[in-house]
Amino acid sequence: MDFLEVPFRTTGERSYGLTSIADFGTPIGQLESFLEDYHSYIDIAKIGIGSAYVTPNLQEKINLYKKYKIIPYCGGTLFEKCYVQEKIDEYAKSLQELGIEWIEISNGTVDIPLHKRIALIKKLKHQFNVIAEVGSKDQDKEMPLSEWEQEINLLLATGCKYVITEGRDSGTAGIYNRSGQVNMELIHQISSNIDVNKVIFEAPTPKQQMFFINQFGTNVNLGNVKIQDVLVLEAQRLGLRSETFFMGEKSWNLP
Repeated sequence: MDFLEVPFRTTGERSYGLTSIADFGTPIGQLESFLEDYHSYIDIAKIGIGSAYVTPNLQEKINLYKKYKIIPYCGGTLFEKCYVQEKIDEYAKSLQELGIEWIEISNGTVDIPLHKRIALIKKLKHQFNVIAEVGSKDQDKEMPLSEWEQEINLLLATGCKYVITEGRDSGTAGIYNRSGQVNMELIHQISSNIDVNKVIFEAPTPKQQMFFINQFGTNVNLGNVKIQDVLVLEAQRLGLRSETFFMGEKSWNLP
């Protein structure tokens, strides 16, 4: 069908309006079925937590994503494990051998000082496209608003392609409280002083996705999306769900 007036969506190799899925062990056969139908709605695939290290068909999975022009990368927890064990060089070599061109630098579990993360970004950006994550997976840790803004801007200035705002796969940490509610003050701070087209908001639930669509428009970058939700998310982006039905003007216009 092609007769309704709907918001304009970025297409092809998007630089914003990204949908990044989280793969926590989707079987290859099931994954191929999803990608055959829905690959045009997916831009990035994170092989979640440290699961890439124990995925028996990892190369096949990476090749499958690349076949459908989806960017695969490994979750930040694997990076942090390598950091703690001083295995970053071995990790980088393994990624290159697998044909993975993106790397996540995070500190969601391990408190890696900002200056050390910046040093790693400067080193690794010559080998990879770097995504950095800001925020902790610990619900009891709260970063001051000013630190969120400072870190995101510094990470982008250092050479990161995008910065992810921590939300966990549960949507109960980082930019959310324990009950999954968005920290509105934080989101306002981020959007006031940072290019949101360079920010990927982790939003694992449809309710959280709809919040960001209504807040920033059709082409907001969203992460930690479940693969089975990508079609519904695309419908939400186009105002084809009650909660996004009456999106404002900003939802129809490109930045």
